[in-house]
Amino acid sequence: MRLSLFILLFSPTFLFSQDQLKGVVLEATTGKEMPLPGANVYWAESTVGAITAEDGTFSLPYKFSYNELVISYMGFKTDTLIVNKNREIKHVLQASSELDAVKITSRKQATQKSYLKAANTFTVSSDELLKAACCNLAESFETNPSIDVNFADAVSGTRQIKMLGLNSPYILVTTENIPSIRGASQAYGLSFIPGTWVESIQITKGTGSVVNGFESIAGQINAELVKPTTDDKLFVNLYGATNERFELNTHFNTKVSEKLSTGVYLHGNTHQTKHDVNDDGFLDMPLYNQINVMNRWQYTNPEKGIVSFLNLRYLNDEKQAGQVNFDPDIDKGTTNYWGSEINTERFDVTSKFGYVNPEIPYRSLGFQMAFSHHKQDSYFGLNLYDIEHNSFYSNLVYNTIISDSRHKIKTGLSFTYDHYDELVNTNDYARTENSVGGFFEYAYDNLDKLTLTAGVRVDQHNKLGFFVTPRLHVRYAPWAKSALRASIGRGKRSANIFAENQNMFASSRQINILNSGGEVYGLDPEIAWNYGISYLQGFNLFERKADVTFDFYRTDFQNQVIVDWENPYEVNFYNLEGDSYANSFQFEFNHNTFKNFDVRLAYKFYDIQTDYQSGKLEKPLIPQHRLFANAAYETNLKENGSHWKFDATFNWLSSQRFPNTNMSPSQYQLRERTPRVATLNLQVTKVFSPKFEVYLGGENVTNVRQDHPVISSDNPFGSNFDSNFVYGPIFGSLYYAGLRFRIN
Repeated sequence: MRLSLFILLFSPTFLFSQDQLKGVVLEATTGKEMPLPGANVYWAESTVGAITAEDGTFSLPYKFSYNELVISYMGFKTDTLIVNKNREIKHVLQASSELDAVKITSRKQATQKSYLKAANTFTVSSDELLKAACCNLAESFETNPSIDVNFADAVSGTRQIKMLGLNSPYILVTTENIPSIRGASQAYGLSFIPGTWVESIQITKGTGSVVNGFESIAGQINAELVKPTTDDKLFVNLYGATNERFELNTHFNTKVSEKLSTGVYLHGNTHQTKHDVNDDGFLDMPLYNQINVMNRWQYTNPEKGIVSFLNLRYLNDEKQAGQVNFDPDIDKGTTNYWGSEINTERFDVTSKFGYVNPEIPYRSLGFQMAFSHHKQDSYFGLNLYDIEHNSFYSNLVYNTIISDSRHKIKTGLSFTYDHYDELVNTNDYARTENSVGGFFEYAYDNLDKLTLTAGVRVDQHNKLGFFVTPRLHVRYAPWAKSALRASIGRGKRSANIFAENQNMFASSRQINILNSGGEVYGLDPEIAWNYGISYLQGFNLFERKADVTFDFYRTDFQNQVIVDWENPYEVNFYNLEGDSYANSFQFEFNHNTFKNFDVRLAYKFYDIQTDYQSGKLEKPLIPQHRLFANAAYETNLKENGSHWKFDATFNWLSSQRFPNTNMSPSQYQLRERTPRVATLNLQVTKVFSPKFEVYLGGENVTNVRQDHPVISSDNPFGSNFDSNFVYGPIFGSLYYAGLRFRIN
């Protein structure tokens, strides 16, 4: 029961120069047709629209090029009507339980940008995810220029993401709007969500909604999972790569009763072959096994306005990394060979309950709850790191409108509980964090040129104290197919310095915490303001659809926990004294160059500066400039559903600053900046029918490879050993193939 509220616009010039389309929108109540005030009526692919009056009537500009009229209202199915001439419209909207929406055939964009939302949010559909192998969430952003993906170090094989130049701890990552990648799961958690489980991804730049908490600073990434009622009854995805990595995903969905459905989702991956392409004695990628099982229940009772979900998930993930000759049964805890094992066991329970008043569909109540138990036992050479994290989250949200659907409010209460128990070598760190908060969010939508979402929340946290989190998103449409947006917001978080920086254990650096008397590891919480402005313009180029986006965001830290790598023998944690900011500018151009062929081009610039103890420096290992290009083509669909898909993605990264190595012996000193890096990924998919398809692809097909990513690889127990100077691919080219089979 998805409630979709659209922001509608109309151009004043039409009011004087165009005919008016008039009509009435009704609802069926106990066999009678009653006027439906406050319904949204607008022309598809335009910003021209209106709201129905108290008697259900509407009037909006008409011209011949408009032919798809969209009518929507909360709690009702959204209908799209084909209008071939100016005629009076009478339409009855059905409650979402009674009838599917009127369907029209059109080509859906793999990445959808909204001209109507106040926040700078875009949706990555499953079609976009299938442009790459997309084995897990960490690998789901290869074809997206807004998210940067790179390896955390040269040992663990872990991919980390960045948005607006900031690492993933500053991004709120949620699963169906429930915070999921945080705390103990911050380093490896993105690899714990299989790509086939993801239905779509919503990416919001800048601070997110106050409804989802106070921790978001750079943005929010929300993964929407497949639903038992809409997913295939049987789905199988088999993947294999030239590095002898194999994966199997299987979905089983069934309808238990008219209102109850369930699905079982199985994921397994393994890599058991040792590779050392650069002959430095270290594995280029770890050996691993992962078993991931989820049981998902969905209950829908439209007559009573109820929809709910329950998820039960178990994960076991085992990794082994280090020198090629390392044998954990013999060499663990010795200096024979350097090795690492990271063993994680995790159990999750999440539930969502939603109620929409059948008599008053604009009033709804939602409740979210999640519990997770995360246990990681790991060692990196002679460094030991174990963490156990128990987390509980709950959120109660009430939605309603004031007067009509132009004025919407959300309000509610949230509670979080986190208990951490960490063992770092011989030091035990244990703490409990809990918070109680309330929030209020107001959305104004006048269906003309201005839309805004203003929210505030107050929280009482046992470690961070009492604080207020304000956030504001504004959208203004100066003309047709345009969206000028601005946002400002504050975020606050406690830094989990060990869980978020586990790559430091794969080195001989001494770990120092310069205590400032704070509540978490002796450090004060991180506080930042994020400001942003963006402009989206749609237009026709050579009679084909196109759009262009410019955005600029700045993050100013009032306080930050600095991770200082500037001494090659130490990694130091301390609170910011001075300035720390991140400026991010992005230009993006999309064009449907010809039928079924889409091109996406992007340029990104970062200016990220921090006052370290040694002075103001550019943040290391982040390129100032990035060029991105993606081309996607599909052949025409044949009667049996068969067709071809082709996809190519190019990334170019400028040089990046290395952390200072001047104190190291000359043979271990690095130059100030890295070389430039360019990579090319390709994939071709043959769809034989709606039930069966195969795909073949290559990552880094130009075989770009970083030389000597591990410093002092010949003496890993010496004082100069470090695996954290990674700026590019380590393994080189990788090719893969797979198949997908489904029964609807």
